[in-house]
Amino acid sequence: MAERYGNIVGWGKYVPDRVVTNADFEKRLDTSDEWIVARTGIRERRHASEGEVTSQMSTAAAREALGIAGLRPSDLDLIIVATSTPDYLTPPVSSQIQHLLGAGHVGAFTLVTGCTGFVYALATAQQFIASGSVTNALVIGVEIISRFVDWEDRATCILFGDGAGAVVVQATDEPCGVLSFDLGSDGSGAEHLILPAGGAAIPVTHEALVKKQQYLRMNGNEVFKFATRVLGKSLRQAIAKAGLTADDIDLIVPHQANVRIIESAARQAKLPMEKVFVNIHKYGNTSAASIPIALCEALEEGRARVGDTLAFVSFGAGLTWATAIVKLAERKQPVSRRKRWFSFLGWFIRDSSSLRSSE
Repeated sequence: MAERYGNIVGWGKYVPDRVVTNADFEKRLDTSDEWIVARTGIRERRHASEGEVTSQMSTAAAREALGIAGLRPSDLDLIIVATSTPDYLTPPVSSQIQHLLGAGHVGAFTLVTGCTGFVYALATAQQFIASGSVTNALVIGVEIISRFVDWEDRATCILFGDGAGAVVVQATDEPCGVLSFDLGSDGSGAEHLILPAGGAAIPVTHEALVKKQQYLRMNGNEVFKFATRVLGKSLRQAIAKAGLTADDIDLIVPHQANVRIIESAARQAKLPMEKVFVNIHKYGNTSAASIPIALCEALEEGRARVGDTLAFVSFGAGLTWATAIVKLAERKQPVSRRKRWFSFLGWFIRDSSSLRSSE
């Protein structure tokens, strides 16, 4: 049977209308625009308005991606949603999105690895496609982190924004899509980026609320050191796994967490910043949504084009890291189930004939 690849044939994003600038934080915190920009590269971010929820933002991004792909929701075989901020702890937000899209009874699940979630989900979709069980997969990265930060903690609240990004991954015989990936985890640093209350370990109680354990906590120095240590290495390993060199990478689309971390990863991979797409100044850290949002803008601005080889590189809670090397190709007719069946039948007949002739 022919090898199957997952080509990105559709993409879409959604960001809330509400813009929060550094000047807005100057009014409520002991901080300044200069301080924030110098340490993070962030100038503004988008925050969800009252009533906006993860499922709705995801659906908007997904509809845009399906429109570009020229597909209907009913054409999907699988939906994977990467998020740490679902509408509810249960039911899974992936099922809500499947219903809002009108995608029939297609399988859907939620994947939680923090800021690396989109790359983990993309690698997972590729495995379903390679196995032959899926032809069209929808991969979404989405977050509403603004509802989980302490507005008195300037170390975290200035960093995060909200948004959603989605891609449609379609089966093809042409070598493209996810050429390689490198996934990793180091749980020994879990406490450096954690939301303490809300799970089984610390339920949301009056005591937890008094201690503000319902808010995201981050040890910025430790996370920074972790990211600068693993990102460059992960990027180099993924490039090597794809049988490529740094010169073959047309554009890096990194997780947008901190411009200094992005510069460090590019430097370690020996790639110039001219080959790196950065939009952190507009959106801040949107966690699992940051790479698909950046990918959409790179395509809109002509920084990424059909034929290009891209590198998605990320780090996040866990602590985790994830890199994928992705080649964009012209969309071709997907491998149909009927074609796969006849391909398998032809292989079976040829194999059976060779066995008889050798007897």
